[in-house]
Amino acid sequence: MTYNKETLKNAIVQKLRLNYGCTEQQATDGEMMKACAMVLRDIMAERGVQTREETAHEEKRKVHYLSLEFLMGRSLMKNAFNLELLDELTAAIGELGFRAADIFDMEPDAGLGNGGLGRLAACYLDSMTTLEIPAAGYSICYELGIFKQKIVEGQQVELPDDWMQLGDAWLLPKLQEAEEVHFGGKVRTRWDNGHLMVVHEDYTRVLAIPCDMEIAGYDTDHVNTLRLWQARSPKPIDMKLFSEGQYLHAAEERAMADAISQVLYPEDNHYEGKSLRLKQQYFFVSATIQSITRKHIQQYGTLKNFHEKNVIQINDTHPTLVIPELMRILVDDAGMSWDEAWNITTHCVAYTNHTVLAEALEVWPQQLFETLLPRIWQILQEISRRWQLKVEEFYHDPAKTAKLAIIWDGGVRMANLCIAGSMAVNGVSALHSEILRKDLFKDACQMQPDKFKNVTNGIDHRRWVPQINPGLDGLLRDLIGEGYLTHPQELKKLEQYAGDKAVLARLEDIKKQNKLAFAAFARKHQGVVLNTDAIFDVQVKRLHEYKRQLLNALQIIYLYQRMQDDPTLDIPPQTFLFGAKAAPGYAVAKRIIHLINSLADQVNSDPLCKDRLQVVFLENYRVSLAEVLMPASEVSQQISTAGKEASGTGNMKFMMNGALTVGTLDGANVEMHDLLGDDNMFLFGLKADEVEHLRHTYDPNLLYQRDPVLRRVLDQLKVGFRDGVTYEDLFQRLVTGVDGQADQYMVLADFAAYCEAESRMRHTYTDRETWNRMSLTNIARSGVFAADRAIAQYADTIWHVPYKK
Repeated sequence: MTYNKETLKNAIVQKLRLNYGCTEQQATDGEMMKACAMVLRDIMAERGVQTREETAHEEKRKVHYLSLEFLMGRSLMKNAFNLELLDELTAAIGELGFRAADIFDMEPDAGLGNGGLGRLAACYLDSMTTLEIPAAGYSICYELGIFKQKIVEGQQVELPDDWMQLGDAWLLPKLQEAEEVHFGGKVRTRWDNGHLMVVHEDYTRVLAIPCDMEIAGYDTDHVNTLRLWQARSPKPIDMKLFSEGQYLHAAEERAMADAISQVLYPEDNHYEGKSLRLKQQYFFVSATIQSITRKHIQQYGTLKNFHEKNVIQINDTHPTLVIPELMRILVDDAGMSWDEAWNITTHCVAYTNHTVLAEALEVWPQQLFETLLPRIWQILQEISRRWQLKVEEFYHDPAKTAKLAIIWDGGVRMANLCIAGSMAVNGVSALHSEILRKDLFKDACQMQPDKFKNVTNGIDHRRWVPQINPGLDGLLRDLIGEGYLTHPQELKKLEQYAGDKAVLARLEDIKKQNKLAFAAFARKHQGVVLNTDAIFDVQVKRLHEYKRQLLNALQIIYLYQRMQDDPTLDIPPQTFLFGAKAAPGYAVAKRIIHLINSLADQVNSDPLCKDRLQVVFLENYRVSLAEVLMPASEVSQQISTAGKEASGTGNMKFMMNGALTVGTLDGANVEMHDLLGDDNMFLFGLKADEVEHLRHTYDPNLLYQRDPVLRRVLDQLKVGFRDGVTYEDLFQRLVTGVDGQADQYMVLADFAAYCEAESRMRHTYTDRETWNRMSLTNIARSGVFAADRAIAQYADTIWHVPYKK
């Protein structure tokens, strides 16, 4: 069927009447938004059926992408764009008496993710679909998402994010495809004619109900699916207890099941939190692999060819239990021998590592497995035993055996389980993959060198340029055509205009208009008035000490002190924009947010800084906010401690929208520098090997004593700000250390170099032609960071599946 403005209008009116019992004149903005979503959902659902029929008929290998996060953002405009119906939908909404912009703004961000991990997964789903790879994503349908951030008296407060109130229009519940997941109980085993017979009994049952979200690709009828699992108890409330007045106890089992799919990353600094997190992870992978194997058997009648027709890609360690769960199904349910099951598992599971931070390489207490997942614990013990024998045979070194062990000292090491049970292990930038091979997983890499690969991350460039930056998209189409939408390497053609003053002037005007648009957004949503004549200097990302928002804050204190010393200081006006959420239990990260807000209050209330220096913390950073901010940004702060950021994707989005990077040689910044050179970004700081070398002798207190500029900046933390809040704790953490090494992330070591890089950036900004040429060069050389390139690389080197060229 062909869709146009009229067919869309009629379909929307029909949805309003059938689902809400109202006419278009009576409908609210929310009802209109959901009706539009349902219309697009129906189009995608129809195409999805056709896609799955073709995949089954042609017996294609399918990619299953498991991630605890999918940071989808808003889907209405995205799906309309990918279906090439955005203009038609916009016109239809207008003719029905609504402003399309208001309807698009009504949609909440889907609360299915937190940071770069989830946004990457969303970008990859788009590219897999656009490249016509048969694929599906899998996660949990979090009813309250991560959290909604509110800043109260400068401090982060977490509120529930009830995104499903309006966001559920995209979801198609599939009750008939529910799976049952078992927790607790006890396991009995016996041998019968050489086969291990397993009986799991007295367990608690939890239903996993799938809710499917269709994913449209661009310039294709191919549609893939994101399957989200909701947890429910199969038991009704205990009416006997209820009638006795024990209302809470009567509903206890239902509440415990519901909790599994309530919140992303429940706090785990207590036993109950750890237990809930492990339940989430097993619930998610068990439901997923049961669903995948069930459909495979329906088509092929056997699981013996499972690895030939399926790839299980696990995004970080959270879905690692898919390895023992697949083994359970193959051995216990399908009756395979251990060796046959292990061969299948290790030829279909692939693992993407996203971190080198020790605290993020999950280690679960053995006791949790013994009580929550007794059969999985037995399988883990056998995997660990066999892996340990393999390591001992290769190394004959007890120290290496201990380091590579899966179960050790009462803990289950998920990264080691991934390495043992996967056909491929990849890092997400050249530097990160080198660190995995030569440091973090060095011993495992020496055992199985061909297993370790690199696939540098990429972004959905169709979302992050044409959808959110129509001015830039118009310029690109005028100059190089629309081929870049499906072949991002064509952005390179833009570079021929680097010396064209008219093009550079147009690029500058586009940036100015985007700054005005973001200023209007900030005023509407946060009540802040931004100086649009100032440099928009932006750092937006998850709050973590290694990402060094604290370094940025110290540099602003230094700049503020310089202005106090010399009120006539001649520098271009600068607006520093921060956006970040801190994990609810991460006290230091929350203190850094408080510091940034104290600093903002100090600077923004000082008449000396009016129209010259401004600091703003953007509340509740999310995808839809980023979509307005990225096109307006002029400076991208990518200042993590070298060797700590696996890749980053925000750096790529800024680059593609023409912002210039102030950054360290960390993560994908290294590859950006390879493309751009020193002339088109502002590098500073220690390199990864220098960080590790310095760590053995590093004394930040010595820097504090010797450098009067740094000392004055740090002393400001002890003195505090006009709001009366002091930050002695952050001072101690940087200078003398609190329960460990001082300044673990080398903030003070890089401080002087960072201030110098910011100075170079400001000086360059005053030369508008040079700045705009650098901006154009960044855009032109950014095509390599498109997710289409990354997915093609996965398809070629890890998944071995064909794709649309």
